Amino acid sequence: MHVGLCAGALVWLAAGAGSAPPLRLRAEIPLPAVQGRIDHFDADVPGHRVFMSALGNNTVEVFDTAAGKLTATLRGVRRPQGVTYAPRSHRLFVASAADGTCRIFDGRTLRLLKTIRFSSDADDTRYDAASNRVVVGYGEAGDAGLAILDGSTGALAAKIALPDHPESFQLDAGGARVYVNIPDAGNIVAVVDRERRRIAATWTLGGARDNFPMALDAADHRLFVICRNPAEMLALDTASGRIVARVPCAGDADDAWYDAARRRIYVTGGSGFLTVIQQSGADGYARLVQIATRPGARTSLFVPQWRELFLGLRREGGHPAELRVYTAQP
Repeated sequence: MHVGLCAGALVWLAAGAGSAPPLRLRAEIPLPAVQGRIDHFDADVPGHRVFMSALGNNTVEVFDTAAGKLTATLRGVRRPQGVTYAPRSHRLFVASAADGTCRIFDGRTLRLLKTIRFSSDADDTRYDAASNRVVVGYGEAGDAGLAILDGSTGALAAKIALPDHPESFQLDAGGARVYVNIPDAGNIVAVVDRERRRIAATWTLGGARDNFPMALDAADHRLFVICRNPAEMLALDTASGRIVARVPCAGDADDAWYDAARRRIYVTGGSGFLTVIQQSGADGYARLVQIATRPGARTSLFVPQWRELFLGLRREGGHPAELRVYTAQP
């Protein structure tokens, strides 16, 4: 069936009559004080909190997910992008585009503890639970890379040079690899060896360009690279870099997530849609549904422990910014 595109509407692309939608809108939290672009998220799962980088507002917004409300605003950050919570040490790492810093806060009190400076444009961040380390992507051509920081002290453990600015990257929890999207270096994926601290391989994308978000299905050895031109998801074999599938998806995407329990990929794009792609085997993928959101709603977070997808909607027209919460079904 087809449904009109009002706020939160669905466009069914492959669904049987009477089937349940893959995502159910559970909550809408208005953010009238938040201006401008919204960037990345992270969660404190035991503490039932979500952190949102409000890049255009120069703040990090903190939500109590159990109560469904905004509880704190962290100021003094300049164009925050990546945000990562280290649960073992209760530290919050915030990377800033404007001054190339990564600020470390006490996760309980939100007090600033330390500031680490990089060459420029500190961007996406990831937490490695096995080593209690935080990886920060930063820089531009000539001085770009991944920085590996101690998750408790923030001490720099290593830097790995890259040819240009890293966008989204994924850590292979079962090994030493990091997969890095580098659109400004010829739309490549760099395969980084964390132990040897170097690029082990580079993969091209068959003519697709502007590869920003990515997600990883470690069990099936598949890397999902989302490109903006054309707007599509590419599934790559992580053993070879071979493209095994291509699926159209939301345009102007900036986040993507793999839901291993339901074998789905969620892609959020600034074109005003959230795409759900269903996986059937390592090489089988089909676009299941498009959910209308709002232009500019590019960034999100999927928390598998809660079965919830959090989507940031920037202020647009007469509509204030808001955080939408979707529950994965079933």
